[in-house]
Amino acid sequence: MTEPGASNANADIVIVGAGPVGMTLALALAGSAQRVVLVDHRPRGAWAGDPRALALSHGTRQLLERLDAWNTAAATPIRTIHVSQRGGFGRTLLDAAEYSVPALGYVMRYRELAATLNAALDAQRDAVRWLDDSAVGDIQTDGDAARLTVTRHGQAQQLSARLIVHAEGSPPDAPGIKVRDYHQHAVLAEVRSASGHANRAWERFTPDGPLALLPLGKAYSVVYTVPPEKAARLLELDDAGFLAALRTQFGSRLDFVASGPRSSYPLALRVRAQLTQTRQVWIGNTAQTLHPVSGQGFNLGLRDAWELAETLLANGHDDAGDPAALAAYARARRLDRQGSTAFTDGIVRLFSNDLPPLRAARGLGLLALDLCPPLRHFVAKRMIWGARAWP
Repeated sequence: MTEPGASNANADIVIVGAGPVGMTLALALAGSAQRVVLVDHRPRGAWAGDPRALALSHGTRQLLERLDAWNTAAATPIRTIHVSQRGGFGRTLLDAAEYSVPALGYVMRYRELAATLNAALDAQRDAVRWLDDSAVGDIQTDGDAARLTVTRHGQAQQLSARLIVHAEGSPPDAPGIKVRDYHQHAVLAEVRSASGHANRAWERFTPDGPLALLPLGKAYSVVYTVPPEKAARLLELDDAGFLAALRTQFGSRLDFVASGPRSSYPLALRVRAQLTQTRQVWIGNTAQTLHPVSGQGFNLGLRDAWELAETLLANGHDDAGDPAALAAYARARRLDRQGSTAFTDGIVRLFSNDLPPLRAARGLGLLALDLCPPLRHFVAKRMIWGARAWP
């Protein structure tokens, strides 16, 4: 099946996209009776130079540990999260000690997570076939099977599967896709402060958008949300100018002394209304792409992968594309998807402005979270575990 030029190869499940979500699903299915093929357009190991940082919830750690794919050495724990707004009163502090967990979450570089998942899959090479450097072309489905064309090393081959799982790429501008352009860009960088981070993350709401500082190694991973034109100016600044802008935006609580390279990308909400079609299902970013505020999107995608694997393996489904199983999966994911989407979208829309009445309302909300433990616990537990923490 992995040989270029092979034709009419058969599988039970073809996963399109070998990012962390696709690899997690493949690992969760490994060792079952399902024959799994993982297809990716990049060469295997292309993530090695990826500088991005990921915010992983403690619930995500628990899922990855069950797959023997957790790298403790590469993860920086978040033990407290300080939430506040610039130019207004009110703040709240979330502390892992209140929830009997070692950390509220963790920060890990994308390349470290991908390498750990890759090593775990390498140990399952007989259970999961990997077609790297492969372009997926035409997809056709009917009641019995899905068929797709894969071009690898210049040669096309046909794969026939019971189910195609789309695991990478944002939903397009198309009917059935909800799109909200936030008119913001996220500027990413790593910075150091003179005082270190003490495993505290900061979420600072500003009129431009949320500003997050996440502990990573001895530095902070910064997600600096601003309008597009301001993002362009921040990328043009030298390190001293960028650190000065960051101090102005964040405030005087931290003294930033060094900065690494910067990049930016546009922010929008994209949600696929229908998760399944005949012999196809969409998970992770292909199902929903969220604003990075509170770090919910990636963790939601990994929960998609885990729950899809559980659904496909439950009750001995011989047919991975069984319509009843796919419908059950879509129903099971509704609460988690809707809750995470509404939470992140609501925060962005409420906090990304500077109207005095809203500023006062935000301050009261943050104060209420700080003074009312049940309310604070409700929010924190859903950040840690998603809908699994319900009610």
